[in-house]
Amino acid sequence: MIETVHLFPLLDAKLIKLLRSLSPDDWNRPTVAKLWTVKDVAAHLLDGNLRALSMVRDAHSTPPDREINSYADLVGFLNQLNADWVHASRRLSPQVLTDLLETTGAQYSELMQTQEMDTDAIFSVAWAGEQISKNWFHIAREYTEKWHHQQQIRDAVGQPGIMTRELFSPFIETLLRGLPHTYRNTNASLGTGIHIQITLEGSMDWYLVRHQDRWEIAKEFTTQPVAGIQLDADTAWKLFTKALTPAQASQTVILTGNEALAAVALNLIAVMA
Repeated sequence: MIETVHLFPLLDAKLIKLLRSLSPDDWNRPTVAKLWTVKDVAAHLLDGNLRALSMVRDAHSTPPDREINSYADLVGFLNQLNADWVHASRRLSPQVLTDLLETTGAQYSELMQTQEMDTDAIFSVAWAGEQISKNWFHIAREYTEKWHHQQQIRDAVGQPGIMTRELFSPFIETLLRGLPHTYRNTNASLGTGIHIQITLEGSMDWYLVRHQDRWEIAKEFTTQPVAGIQLDADTAWKLFTKALTPAQASQTVILTGNEALAAVALNLIAVMA
C-alpha cells in the first residue's frame, strides 16, 4: 500500500499559494500538457475535485454518452469529458478558479480521510492493467493526478516547490506500479531483475522482477539485475505522464546491461492516454 491521504492537504496548500502568486501573463503560459495553458490545467484540477465530491461523497453520476467497450473507448470518452470542461471554464476568472479550488480542495481532502483503503475502488487503475483496484491504489492514482498537474503549472511558470522526496516519492512509486503491465508482453527467464533508479536528493531504487507468469515491482532484489535504467526525477515525471516521448527522454536516460530489456520501461504511460 502506498500512503497518500495525508499528503493531499499539503499538496493543495502549495497549489493555492502558487496560484495566488501568478501574474495575469502567467495564467496564459503554455504547459507541457500541449493544448492547455496554466489556466486550463488549473481548471482541470478543479474538475477532478468536483467529480470526486459528486461521485464518491454524493453518489451522483451520469452515464457515458457512448458505448465503452475498450481501453481506447474509455480514453476517448475521458479526453472529451476533460476538453468540454476546460473549454467551458475559460469563461471563469483566475480568482474564481483559485477560490473554487481552495474550497473544493479542502472538502476533497476531508473526503479522502473517510475512505476505507482495502475496499474495492469506484474506478480501477486502468493504465496499470487492473479491472478492479483497491481504494488505496485509486486514491494514490488521484494523488499522482494532483501532483503532476500542479508540476505542469510550476514547470510553465518556473516556480519549484513540490519536487521533494516527501511529495515526489509516493507519486513516482504509484506510477511505477504500471510497469508490470507495460512489460506484460515482454518475455524473460524466471527471476530476471531490472533495476530502476530515479534520482532526487539521492537515489530511489526499485526492481522489476519476472515471476512464473507475471512481472512484479519490488523494493529489494537479492541477485544481480540483468538490466538497469537510470533517470532523473524531472525526466521521469514528464516521460511517464506523456510530456516527453521515449525518444526525447533517451537523451538523459542511462540504460545498462540488457539495454533492449531496460528500454521497455520508457513506454510506461501512467495516465489515461
